[in-house]
Amino acid sequence: MIAIKAPDAYDAYLNKPSVFLAGSIEMGVAEDWQAKVSAALSVMDVLVLNPRRESWDASWAQTIDNPPFREQVEWELVALDAADVILMYFDPATKSPITLLELGIHAAANPEKLIVCCPQGFWRKGNVDIVCNRYGVRQTETLDGLIKQTVQRLRAAK
Repeated sequence: MIAIKAPDAYDAYLNKPSVFLAGSIEMGVAEDWQAKVSAALSVMDVLVLNPRRESWDASWAQTIDNPPFREQVEWELVALDAADVILMYFDPATKSPITLLELGIHAAANPEKLIVCCPQGFWRKGNVDIVCNRYGVRQTETLDGLIKQTVQRLRAAK
């Protein structure tokens, strides 16, 4: 496995099956579920694209005119489009507005790429379930189920 975190380049590895880790990041609130998924995929020949940036600064102005913020958002948008599989995990302890936005972007356009985990307790679980049902997006109730479905999808793609 090759793991790349935002905003690092990954173009040289796009010959491998790729997975984007979309989902709750809210520092100090969300569990670091990305680390658990990465550990589970570590034995596979895949590229893991992780938006959990090491150098994130919560004080950055979230505007189009702020270069580091814009770099982050653009990295995520390009990586989402490039990925073969997009995982989405909605941590019940978070609001995850960006993940909801990403679900809206990709559910209709790329439902076959998505695997969504929205456990009981997520504040907008009903919305997520309805969108996934409407567009035929695969869902699972647990993080372990998300990992299992991802491994199955990657193995089937070989």
